[in-house]
Amino acid sequence: MRIGIGYDVHKLVEGRPLILGGVEIPFSKGLLGHSDADVLVHAVMDALLGACALGDIGHHFPDSDQRYKGISSLKLLAHVQELIKAQGYKLGNLDSIIVAQRPKLKPYLEEMRLNIAQVLNADPNNISIKATTTEHLGFEGREEGISAQAVVCLINI
Repeated sequence: MRIGIGYDVHKLVEGRPLILGGVEIPFSKGLLGHSDADVLVHAVMDALLGACALGDIGHHFPDSDQRYKGISSLKLLAHVQELIKAQGYKLGNLDSIIVAQRPKLKPYLEEMRLNIAQVLNADPNNISIKATTTEHLGFEGREEGISAQAVVCLINI
């Protein structure tokens, strides 16, 4: 069994779609990044990679590489899944949280959960995605950005 933790944050900007957990969410701003800037999936990938001591997403998918410009983070997650499988592990469970003052994310959490479960070939009942605000405190509370954290438990295949 291996445990990993992941964290990611991206700035909210106008002119970009807001994608979280592979779901495009209607909002006036989106997240700035080289890929689709999906903070939830990025945190999950870092947790998976960390659990196997394989570095972080910046090592595997550098923002200097044009192959990853605008790419769906779910495609990157599929690659990470293969790396984890090659190490002899699969997801046991995932617990994650998205921190955003707005928009309200509850209507989209189930679709996010199913997207991630499908890519990781995991039982959706082993995946938890939560959302919270910071009661207007910090950069998330000022709606300057969104962050996400994830913890995974990997088990032997």
